[in-house]
Amino acid sequence: MSAMQDLIYSSLVYAHLLLFVLWLGADVGVFLLGQHFRKRDEYTLDQRLALLKLLVLVDMTPRTAWALMVPLSLTVSFAGGWWDVPLALVAASWLIGGAWLWLVWDAHWHDQTPRAARNRRIEGWIRWLLAALYLGLGGVSLMTGQPIAPGWLAWKALLFGLIFVAAIMIDFSFKPVGPQLMALIAQGSSDSTEVPLRTTMDKTRRWVTLTYILLVLTSWLGVAKPFA
Repeated sequence: MSAMQDLIYSSLVYAHLLLFVLWLGADVGVFLLGQHFRKRDEYTLDQRLALLKLLVLVDMTPRTAWALMVPLSLTVSFAGGWWDVPLALVAASWLIGGAWLWLVWDAHWHDQTPRAARNRRIEGWIRWLLAALYLGLGGVSLMTGQPIAPGWLAWKALLFGLIFVAAIMIDFSFKPVGPQLMALIAQGSSDSTEVPLRTTMDKTRRWVTLTYILLVLTSWLGVAKPFA
């Protein structure tokens, strides 16, 4: 690499790491806010609802990082010569990532509207398609050595696909929270309104924990590169 190419590649790697830090760090913030929301004996209902609003806002950081991680990771692989990614695929990934990012934020700005529901439906299709792509890409590359030759990068692709699945399951598990939260607001805090909500949050935490583990493993593979 020339000095300029080396600078560009190093900057891309830095941006990649920064996205990881923002993703995992903000996710920890979401987790902690969720933990405090559960403490019905320490906070009033209004205080807990304020915590929940803050949780939703903080959660936009990992959702943004997730959308940008796809095109940036392909760009890093291309710039570093780790994988002979077709340039057209790199360009397409930025278009997809940009569209995905717009869907995420537009749904947030128009929450609780048909427009937001439509955006999230489209976003769901994108996420499942990308999950299948990364799982297939990583699996085939590990079995055949192609199209991704470095073993550590093939494992990263496979684990990234699993991150997609785990993160999708977080949203799926969290779906009952909407009606349960409305019941809590309408009827007040009691075992009949709190226990179902707590149960849903507990189920969601399992997928959150799995996502954390996969994120840490994926980032370690990128730094340690243990498999040729």
